[in-house]
Amino acid sequence: MSMLEQYRQALLFMEMGHPGDAARLLAPIVTAEPGNAEARLRLALAYYASAQLNRAQAELRVLVERDPTDHYSHHLLGRTLERLNRPTEALPHLRLAAAMAQVPDYSSAVDRVAATLSRGRGRR
Repeated sequence: MSMLEQYRQALLFMEMGHPGDAARLLAPIVTAEPGNAEARLRLALAYYASAQLNRAQAELRVLVERDPTDHYSHHLLGRTLERLNRPTEALPHLRLAAAMAQVPDYSSAVDRVAATLSRGRGRR
């Protein structure tokens, strides 16, 4: 199977709700083409959706390092860190994404993580 066919199959797996299978197909593509931001983002999404959060985080950190203006990658990195129960690390990425793009999900995530941090400070 060519890489293009593999990529298309991975997208189908994602649509069908099989992110783990999608990740298995996308990982070798990203290894072969490390500069392919679209494939890396799809891999990060597959990892995120299959709860492979440390792997998702690693791919997203590469994306935001390469393109600090990529608001979606910042948002997804923030959400990943939130799911990893690391709200202090998540909040700056979520705030940055919300500042770059007026997307309701972005501001909701900021509010949710900020509230989590506020509740945590109140317990001390």
